[in-house]
Amino acid sequence: MRIVWVKAGKLLPVDSGGKIRSHNLLRHLAQKHPVTLLTYYGGSRDENYAAAIDKEFPGAVTIHTPAADGDGLKQAVHYLRHLRHHAPYSVSKFTDREVTRTVKRFFDEQSCDVAVCDFLSASLNFPSHLSIPSVLFQHNVESKLWERIAVTETSPVRKLAYQIEARKMRRYETAALRRFRHVIAVSDQDREQMLAMEPTCDISVVPTGVDTKQFAISPPTSGTPPRVAFVGTMDWEPNIDAAEYFCKEIWPRIKKAYPDAKFQLIGRSPHTRVRRLATESITVTGTVPSVTDFLRDATVIVVPLRVGGGTRLKIYEAMAMGKAVVSTTIGAEGLNVQSGRDLILADEPVAFADSVLALLRDAELRRRYE
Repeated sequence: MRIVWVKAGKLLPVDSGGKIRSHNLLRHLAQKHPVTLLTYYGGSRDENYAAAIDKEFPGAVTIHTPAADGDGLKQAVHYLRHLRHHAPYSVSKFTDREVTRTVKRFFDEQSCDVAVCDFLSASLNFPSHLSIPSVLFQHNVESKLWERIAVTETSPVRKLAYQIEARKMRRYETAALRRFRHVIAVSDQDREQMLAMEPTCDISVVPTGVDTKQFAISPPTSGTPPRVAFVGTMDWEPNIDAAEYFCKEIWPRIKKAYPDAKFQLIGRSPHTRVRRLATESITVTGTVPSVTDFLRDATVIVVPLRVGGGTRLKIYEAMAMGKAVVSTTIGAEGLNVQSGRDLILADEPVAFADSVLALLRDAELRRRYE
C-alpha cells in the first residue's frame, strides 16, 4: 500500500507530542509500506533539515514556504491578513500554493493508495474532491481546544481573536470530519466529541504510547533542593497559559514553604510571555538536548493545563520514568489514569500547590506513584 503523508511544520527534531506520535507511526508504517512524506515549513530555509528528513524517510518531499513564524507584530499582521478567510487562522496560515499543487499532483497521478493529512492544519492543501482514500489524523479536537482558550483568556483583544477562531474552527472542523473518508483520534473521549459534531464520520482510535527504552525508570531523587518541572512546547497557547497560571497562582505557595525550590519550564521555542516568567527560582530552558535528563532530576512533574485537547504524552513519559505527577483534570484528559493511583489531579490553585507540597515533603508518597 503506497502512502502519502502530509505534515505541516518540521517533523525533526522529534520534540513535541504531535511529532512523537507522527514520527513513530511513520517509522512503523515505512517498515511494511512505501511511504512518501511531504513535509513543509516556514521561517528560515533549512537545508540541514531537508537532508536529515530524507535520510530518515528516503524520498521525502520538503518544501520551504514563506509562512510567518514567531510572535509579535509580524504575526499580528499575518493574522489580520487572514481574518476574512472562511477557514480558521490556524488552518489558513499553513496553506501554501506549492504544497497544494504538490498534493494535487499525487491525486492526479494516482501515485498513492492512501493520503494522510497529519493535523487539521494541513487540510486546506488537499483537493476539495478526495479521489484517493484520505485519512485525517486528529491529534486534538481543535474546536474544543480553541473554545477553552477563549474562556480562559483575560486579554480582551486576544479573547476576541480566540472566540472568532473557535467559531470558524467549529464550522471548518465539522466539514472536515465529513469530507475525509476516515479519521484517526488519539483517545475515546476525542472520538466521542467528534462524533457529536458529525455522527456520520468514520473514526478509529490510536492510543498514545511511550518508548519505554528512552523513558526508562530512573532512581528516586533526594528532593534536596526540591525540583518541580513542566515539559512542553512553550510557544503553544495551552502551554503558555499553563506556565503563566502555575507561576503566578501556584508557585508562590510552594516557594513560601520551600524557599530553595526550583521550577523548570522545559521545552522549545518559549514564547515571550513564557520567557518573562524567568526568575531566580524559575528557569526557562528553551530547547534541551534531552528531556529525559531533566525528568530524571525532577522531584515532581506538573501538568497545570487549563486548556487542551488530545492526550498528553508528557504524563505517560513522566510515569514511565517513575516520577510523581500532579495534573489538572484537563491535563490528564483522554488518558487511562486514576487520581490517587497513577497521579494526583487538582483543579484549583491551592489544591494543586498543596498536592505538590505533599509530594515534596514525603519521599514514600512519591514512591507510591513510581
